[in-house]
Amino acid sequence: MFVELMPMLAGRTVMITVARENDETLRVNVIPRRVKDDENQALTTPLSCTGTPEELDAELGKHLASYVECHTQLGSTLAQAKAEMEAAAKAAQEEARRKAAERGKKATDKPTTNTDSAPAAPAAPPLAATMTLFGGSQPAASALSPVSPTATATAGGGGGESTCRLAL
Repeated sequence: MFVELMPMLAGRTVMITVARENDETLRVNVIPRRVKDDENQALTTPLSCTGTPEELDAELGKHLASYVECHTQLGSTLAQAKAEMEAAAKAAQEEARRKAAERGKKATDKPTTNTDSAPAAPAAPPLAATMTLFGGSQPAASALSPVSPTATATAGGGGGESTCRLAL
């Protein structure tokens, strides 16, 4: 029984309790203690076996060996998973830093290329039609006509008295 427990005892304390269930059976509990406060609870799962003294003498060693093997594998798997998660988190942080540096570099490169060019000329109005003050449109030729420095528009179209003068 103790030979089977030796691999587990290398890294932690194990409590063993034995209690009499009735006139013929005993209950044996093997309870691993926590090594660290933040340790996964699965590593402290107890093993409990109930049987006659003869059955326990014959079978408890096999059950303990299996239990210790599973416990060791679980500890190894948890440590490996933790290491992989830490590595993934570190890689994600490095990737985020790299992308932020690239964005910062691109942002500083854009203003330097635009300072050498001349300011863009204002776009010419479309030649097809020009909108008037009251929602109608005029042909482009009359809108660009050099005849008068001011244009007059009447509201309502049908005999309206209100006029508006716009300087061009």
